[in-house]
Amino acid sequence: MNTNRREFIKRSTIAIAATTIPFHSPGATNFFNNNRKFKMSLNPGAIGVNADQEELLNMAVKHKFEAIIAYANSLVNWSDTQISDFVGKMNSSNISWGAAGLPIDFRKDIDTYAKGLEDLPKKAAALQKAGVRRMSTWIMPTHPDLTYLQNFKQHSTRLKEITIVLGDYGINFGLEYVGPKTLMASQKYPFLHTMNGCLELIESVNEPNIGLQLDCFHWFCAGETKEDLLRLNNSQIVTCDLNDARAGLSADEQIDQKRELPMATGLVDLKSFMDALVEIGYDGPIRAEPFNQKLRDMENEEALSTTFNAMNKAFKLVG
Repeated sequence: MNTNRREFIKRSTIAIAATTIPFHSPGATNFFNNNRKFKMSLNPGAIGVNADQEELLNMAVKHKFEAIIAYANSLVNWSDTQISDFVGKMNSSNISWGAAGLPIDFRKDIDTYAKGLEDLPKKAAALQKAGVRRMSTWIMPTHPDLTYLQNFKQHSTRLKEITIVLGDYGINFGLEYVGPKTLMASQKYPFLHTMNGCLELIESVNEPNIGLQLDCFHWFCAGETKEDLLRLNNSQIVTCDLNDARAGLSADEQIDQKRELPMATGLVDLKSFMDALVEIGYDGPIRAEPFNQKLRDMENEEALSTTFNAMNKAFKLVG
């Protein structure tokens, strides 16, 4: 197998080792004429839209998104010809790949995890054939049974095994810290919920293809600043989410599964967040992930256009 392991330049306050990864898909260009390098990605499930992989591409083209998420569980069942034809359609429409979601559950019992890990190589191989170079997952900031150290060790061990598999297929793996204190306090044992905490986990995994999934909502809830973001560099960021927080609630009172579209309330300082991404030179996908019931209740076309308009308004903050 001809693999292409990509490496991160890793700089942080906890001294992450450094190498470089290009994150581009062929044929991808920006719709907007400005200095930003990142692309507006469409994640339908996060906005209440149901779509298979082909429908998703059509939706992205129609509503002027620049990238789409990849469905590993679908692509693994496609023939090489189907994948090649689909990627050709993406390229001709100037649509690139965003990040795929991790298609296994590493949080449950060992048997569930082991079965998922066994199936991961064939799914990663399908993503590699399609040119998908990014995948991500989230880190729960709490656990009912495991202490912080026990949970950290389990995460480090399992995520290292996953990261090694993904690296063999040229896929970069992003970890998302989850910031709301309401979720952290919902079970007996709190766990990491900040950027620095997540960077410590990344350092413990110690593989060249692992980095961060940033989310401005979690950045806000964690009490972080533009300066925190500027300590990162492009190669440390695998993917990014853009949202706003609910009005009438402080950062400490926010609920993880109840958010707003970008620019809806102004509680999250999106100008500083986006400016930092431009300064860093981040060139990956950015998607909306509001988990907003009002948006989910809309018909598909309305939800798509509403999401694009919100994202476009946020993107205009940086040109």
